Amino acid sequence: METRRRSILKAISWRAIATLITVAVVYMFTGEVKSALTVGLADTTIKFGAYFFHERTWSKIRYGIRPPEDRI
Repeated sequence: METRRRSILKAISWRAIATLITVAVVYMFTGEVKSALTVGLADTTIKFGAYFFHERTWSKIRYGIRPPEDRI
């Protein structure tokens, strides 16, 4: 099971990448920096929380996880 800190760092790194993509796409469509940044910020805020809780939920689900094998 991964720690909360690891989940948070993963969420931050992924959201940084995803935000840059969102801002770039909005800017390409609108040509407006303010609109691109506003949409990027809103998108990041919502999806950061969703991603964190999604990761924490899946860390508690045992489906598809095999126990570690003892190695000598």
